[in-house]
Amino acid sequence: MHRSRFEVDLNRPRDGAVYRSPEECWGLEVWSTGELPADEVDRSLEVYDEFYRELAQRLDVLAASGPFVVYDVHSYNHRRDGADHDPQPRVENPEINVGTGSLDRTRFAPVVDAFIESLRAAPGFGAPLDVRENVRFRGANVAAWVHEHYPGQGAVLAIEFKKTFMDEWTGELDEARTDRLAEALAATAGPVLAALATIAEADASASSANG
Repeated sequence: MHRSRFEVDLNRPRDGAVYRSPEECWGLEVWSTGELPADEVDRSLEVYDEFYRELAQRLDVLAASGPFVVYDVHSYNHRRDGADHDPQPRVENPEINVGTGSLDRTRFAPVVDAFIESLRAAPGFGAPLDVRENVRFRGANVAAWVHEHYPGQGAVLAIEFKKTFMDEWTGELDEARTDRLAEALAATAGPVLAALATIAEADASASSANG
């Protein structure tokens, strides 16, 4: 999606996905009219509905083959007090937050654990990456939607990268760190797929035993 969240926020429930007034978007004066006209809201919701229709088409294919994992990747600010102020405390702001709030954590524990362990072991950072679960975010609508529509099949990891890879006030990117984080994320695929395979094998064994 190459769309601004101010047009439509796909990670919110449908009835709150379009910011109609400043009160719904952190007090920001986004619309010149003060409040978004109803016809504009309808057009934005068409985008919202089309996104979830296409997501379902893609995930239906995956679900037909067994359990699957979705990486729902985001980033978050940690210098909210201003460019000249200290970052927010690390204890409440991990380098990478893994949101699993709506996930069947018991069933997909091997997947979550493999993902976190792989990221923590990523080379090139001088120390293990600070990867923690459900500290800043627990995941939002995309994750909840997948878990509701594909229970026991879909596992969404809502991954929030703290903006240590850029200056969140100027927008200047630290390309080297960004590349390292991208490599670390890509390297989780092998361990996660291996963990997913163990779940699929356990399902097959249980089905065979019950059959």
